Amino acid sequence: MLDRRQLLAALAAAPLLSELTDGSAQGAAQKAPKVVLIAGKPSHGPGDHEFNAGITLLAKCLGQSGLVEPVVVRGGWPADESIFQDAKAVIFFMDGGGNHPMIQGDRLARVMKPLLDKGVGLGCLHYAVEVPNGQAGNRFLEWIGGYYESGFSTNPHWTAEIKSLPEHQITQGVKPFAVKDEWYFNIHFNPDQKSFTPILTATPSDTDRQGKTSYPPGPHKQIVAAKGRSEVISWAIDRPDGGRGFGFTGGHDHENWSDENFRKLVLNAIIWLAKVDVPAGGVTSSPTQKDLTTGLDPKK
Repeated sequence: MLDRRQLLAALAAAPLLSELTDGSAQGAAQKAPKVVLIAGKPSHGPGDHEFNAGITLLAKCLGQSGLVEPVVVRGGWPADESIFQDAKAVIFFMDGGGNHPMIQGDRLARVMKPLLDKGVGLGCLHYAVEVPNGQAGNRFLEWIGGYYESGFSTNPHWTAEIKSLPEHQITQGVKPFAVKDEWYFNIHFNPDQKSFTPILTATPSDTDRQGKTSYPPGPHKQIVAAKGRSEVISWAIDRPDGGRGFGFTGGHDHENWSDENFRKLVLNAIIWLAKVDVPAGGVTSSPTQKDLTTGLDPKK
């Protein structure tokens, strides 16, 4: 048993409770970086453009990883824009084009630009990479490195064979794969973007380039003329403002989220956008069949 002198000495040497909340102990207790994932309104038929179910699945996988704190918004642009406060990355998975929620009214200038000027990461999945040429397209070139333009780009359903992957945090743990989806290509890219990295590249066949399954249907002269060319179907940039951008053209067919490499690549990208180091083996996840069907839209 310690005598009084020994007890006082031991107490004096022990760290205070307030000290335990600093340094490494405080770091361990800090919340993971916040990531906002926005799902668009129902679109297309069953199994296609399942924005809500796709975002729900990605959020669950991210939450289980413990690397970020996913916050889900359903039904398009958030009614309460304060949801963006303290976000480290924002992901859009929704219908794009002229009806893209991000470009309505003054949102590009009033919300998105101040957000991204702070270095917040921006990721756009599938249809969300499409915006009209002009102001919106120029912003996308700056913020995510590229965009789909209707009539210039194309969107046939084809099997993209990913035969090799570049060295990048987004590709860690991802193995070559082949997935049939509505992969977009002939994307507008910024030729002056020095930090641009093609993440996924594949070569459409001559038949794919005819655009029989595209909308609007092909053939389109500029698409057919580039036969044999490898196409970039997913990409990433490091922006001068310190933020990061990511574009991914797959995601039309909901069932493709069951492919481990397809899913891991997008999970890795979201982690990377939030400036969290991606694990060497990538973000691991093992969704159940229930996870894959949770949140499916009630479609006819």
